[in-house]
Amino acid sequence: MDPQQQADEGRLFSGTLLRSERITPASSPEEVRNLVFRTDDRSFDGRTGQCVRVLAPGKFGNKYHTRLYSLAEVEEGEQDSTEFTLCVRRCHYVDDFNGQEYPGVASNYLCDLRPGTEIQFAGPVGYPFAVPDNPKADILMVGMGTGIAPFRGLVRNIYRRHGSWQGRVRLFHGARSGLEMLYMNEENKDLSLYYDQATFRAFQAVSPRPHFGEPVAMDRALEQNAAEVWDMLQGDDTRVFLAGPQAMLAAVDNALTTIAGSADAWTARRQAIAAGRRWHEVLY
Repeated sequence: MDPQQQADEGRLFSGTLLRSERITPASSPEEVRNLVFRTDDRSFDGRTGQCVRVLAPGKFGNKYHTRLYSLAEVEEGEQDSTEFTLCVRRCHYVDDFNGQEYPGVASNYLCDLRPGTEIQFAGPVGYPFAVPDNPKADILMVGMGTGIAPFRGLVRNIYRRHGSWQGRVRLFHGARSGLEMLYMNEENKDLSLYYDQATFRAFQAVSPRPHFGEPVAMDRALEQNAAEVWDMLQGDDTRVFLAGPQAMLAAVDNALTTIAGSADAWTARRQAIAAGRRWHEVLY
């Protein structure tokens, strides 16, 4: 991290790993882990949906290798500490020059950490996913892959901290296969805790041909619920939250254009939502 970047994002913090839990089944080829850290620095003021920039040990002569990770959940701990959760997928990349596959630097560093290890990070970066003050507001969440992580904390905040929520809470989430459907596998049923809430519903979008790299059918899931989605988007206090890979934005935008009936109609509606600071996204 260069001095200017550090100045832009504030001072560095240290955090201690408390727990590292795999949340995809052992049978899944994808390893995704929940990492819970604690920082004793009370000046850290991160919120769910914001990001922190993790400083992993660098390679090829670089001191650090940095990468942004969204805060899946932030809780104030005991003894003036703050606990925060990162959702990390163990990644690999293929070198364009030699075609060899190599482990991703930051993701493998984090996934290999053992409890008690300290990391350095900067931030927070971006806008938080905050629960609106109006309990009648509709909330539309769209996430893919590890992008679903901040929605766990958001849903918890809605129903645990604010009691009964009268507005509609809808979560559209996707993955390439059911085995990668984070938090929805047998080992991780925490989102199902909210299925008995009258205002909460979740919709899964899985690639029709996951073994052939087909894109997740997020547009299909949205279009199958077109009437309700469009009705929610008309609300004066509706919040829209998007989180996931940058590539998902085009699919979501195309689906909402279809739902709106035209590109002009969707552009006007999205601009109105954004102008009211009610459109929030974390894309990577």
